[in-house]
Amino acid sequence: MTDLNSLKYTAEHEWIAFDGDVATVGITDYAADKLGDVVYVDLPSGDTGVTAGQVCGEIESTKSVGELYAPLTGEVVEVNDAVVDDPSLVNSDPFGDGWLVKLRVDASAAADLLDREAYLALTGGEE
Repeated sequence: MTDLNSLKYTAEHEWIAFDGDVATVGITDYAADKLGDVVYVDLPSGDTGVTAGQVCGEIESTKSVGELYAPLTGEVVEVNDAVVDDPSLVNSDPFGDGWLVKLRVDASAAADLLDREAYLALTGGEE
């Protein structure tokens, strides 16, 4: 189980786990629950640049289509092909096998992200 307090979050309901200069990005359980059953995930290609706050992918569910925003500026170093093949991983394991992309970033950019407490305050305390 991922330690949710060790992650950073965005107001767009993404989580970020840092390992040196590589940031693993996914959507939170709150976002996955609000989306409903995820049926399609479109992720950026590997070795492409993304810009913080810009759309870099799409997540479709039985309820709606949501845009995936890059939480940080960086280069895509890996995409989770398993989630493209089986989008339900976003619902069943959002903080584990349902991760979306890994970005090479400047780790100092994490200062602008939310901690778990601030994210829970944003979502009304819902886990």
